[in-house]
Amino acid sequence: MAPAAGRSFVDLLRSDRAGRIDPARDHVLIGRERQDVGRPGDAGYPVRGIVTERYLYLQNYEPGRWPGGNPETGYLDCDGGASKSIILEAHRKNSNDLFWALCFGKREREELYDLTTDRECLRNLAGDPQLTQQRDSLNKRLVAILKAQGDPRMDGQGRIFDEYPHANENHRNFFERFMHGENLKTGWVNASDFEK
Repeated sequence: MAPAAGRSFVDLLRSDRAGRIDPARDHVLIGRERQDVGRPGDAGYPVRGIVTERYLYLQNYEPGRWPGGNPETGYLDCDGGASKSIILEAHRKNSNDLFWALCFGKREREELYDLTTDRECLRNLAGDPQLTQQRDSLNKRLVAILKAQGDPRMDGQGRIFDEYPHANENHRNFFERFMHGENLKTGWVNASDFEK
């Protein structure tokens, strides 16, 4: 495996100072590829992002995919529970339900949230012409850091993540097998999570 891109923060833990101790530590990178099964071809939902003191910027590399997993396979990236059931039922009654859209709906290619005015990240500002400079600056910074770290997605090699076989052989090709009627065990979601 490649070495971890992170660096120790023991110096921060041992410091007697408060606030921003190391000025270079002004952001956090976040990313996602594939956590669970349930999409065609065992594909994931690739995201990269950067969080600064003011903004959260996200790049969704496959916005045509369902971020929580496909509806017909029960949104398998989200475990079953009371909240999930309530949100899915509300969507079944009203296809324009806001909470379903926020939790399970498809996302825009780019997302930008102002954390000073929208801590819950409910208003995507990526299309706001007044924030074009901030959005583009965060994108450029994110890409530069990820390229320096050797992230395959930055060099157009992101498909490699989807090509790795799922670790659990019993779940490989889950979507295709499920859609052909195979009874697959999904104990982490409720039977009512599956959409018709």
